[in-house]
Amino acid sequence: MALSSNPTDFSLADARGALAAKKLSSRELTRAFLKAIEVARPLNAFVTETSERALAMAAGSDARIAKGEARALEGLPLAIKDLFCTKGVRTTAGSRILGNFVPPYESTVTQNLWENGAVLLGKTNMDEFAMGSSNETSAFGPVINPWRARNSNAKLVPGGSSGGSASAVAARLALAATGTDTGGSIRQPAAVSGIVGLKPTYGRCSRYGIVAFASSLDQAGPMTRTVRDAAILLGAMASVDPKDSTSVDMPVADYEAQLESGVRGLKVGIPKEYRIDGAPPEIDALWQKGAQWLKDEGAELIEVSLPHTKYALPTYYIVAPAEASSNLARYDGVRYGHRADDVHEIVELYEKSRAEGFGAEVKRRILIGTYVLSSGYYDAYYLRAQRVRTLILEDFRKAFERCDVLLTPATPGPAFAIGEKTSDPVSMYLNDVFTVTVNLAGLPGLSVPAGLTANGLPLGLQLIGKAFDEATILRAGRAVERAAAMTAAPSRWWEAA
Repeated sequence: MALSSNPTDFSLADARGALAAKKLSSRELTRAFLKAIEVARPLNAFVTETSERALAMAAGSDARIAKGEARALEGLPLAIKDLFCTKGVRTTAGSRILGNFVPPYESTVTQNLWENGAVLLGKTNMDEFAMGSSNETSAFGPVINPWRARNSNAKLVPGGSSGGSASAVAARLALAATGTDTGGSIRQPAAVSGIVGLKPTYGRCSRYGIVAFASSLDQAGPMTRTVRDAAILLGAMASVDPKDSTSVDMPVADYEAQLESGVRGLKVGIPKEYRIDGAPPEIDALWQKGAQWLKDEGAELIEVSLPHTKYALPTYYIVAPAEASSNLARYDGVRYGHRADDVHEIVELYEKSRAEGFGAEVKRRILIGTYVLSSGYYDAYYLRAQRVRTLILEDFRKAFERCDVLLTPATPGPAFAIGEKTSDPVSMYLNDVFTVTVNLAGLPGLSVPAGLTANGLPLGLQLIGKAFDEATILRAGRAVERAAAMTAAPSRWWEAA
């Protein structure tokens, strides 16, 4: 691939090659991204910028490259979702209650990145405590999608909860970024922002040092411009971790090496339950086109059934809030985070600190979670949801007896306008209809940009794989990416803002 004259247009793989060939330095590359971040502040993609730290890390990388001691990600500038604890750098989880929290420790995923030579550009904005599908619940204001519909200046959401990371990668403010995915929070924003998003198998990446939302669902993953970049970044992020009991001791494959193996002979399942009423015709048309692309490359298409899919969304919105209710009990105004003023006894401190510190969506989910876990309702809601979750996993197990990967839409539609769905939580929750099943089953899922709507907004296709078989969905995703040949990019309207 011919390299662009603008370093911020490089893919992660391109930048890696340019640094190795000494065509530019990490400091030059990092300065270019820091300048881009400064110009793109109207997008509100970052909560915290770390320019001094970034330049110091880049200088260290340049010294190692000069000595021939470069590591896998040496000198490559990345953005980090503000849910990952970064030692000495403010970590807010998009919430006022953690607005002044500076962790004394590093998350395992980010530690892995720094040990591989990556450079920290800053912490990206996100829905508060990762609860949202549009990045409008952040205490630091909504993130703006760099894409705009044709003939419209309406500001669009970038998806959520990893909307800041999605916006940063799509707007060329970072080579790549980390995200977390609890019900689709990597894949959904990736799809509506025109980038690649990979949710690995549950346990593939350590959750240590990631601010918890729903512990049995949360998983870290890469958000990148290309499938190759996702393969490179996942290889650096993934590891077993003794500090995380849910981390799985499985070999981390060389995902990049297997990327161009093709899909000939691969059996691709098309789940009939993913055709939903009310979805735009463009979604189904793109899905059919994606299936044909894979067939043309030598894959075999097989219709499969996931009969419990229709129960996935209500199941998720019982299980996730229940776990959130428990996880967020620790934010009490006593040990760290926001502490209310003018209180006279401990219960008042708890009540006032939490009322002031949490936003409306977080309060809603805490209340739902507390309700479904309460005496008299636990059996009726939470236990029943867990049983349905098992049935959903069994559906996937049976489907994968007949196929190697599943192909589905990534979202029920393109990016929508800021404020369009905030008054209707149920409509907002429906954005995750194609993604939550993957989290409930603990499987890997990949969103790949595959086309544009009639008014020029990106849409993605999703590939779902067997547990710990990220290599196969990356291989299939590369085939989709190659066939789609998406070259469209945002217009950089913010540069004139």
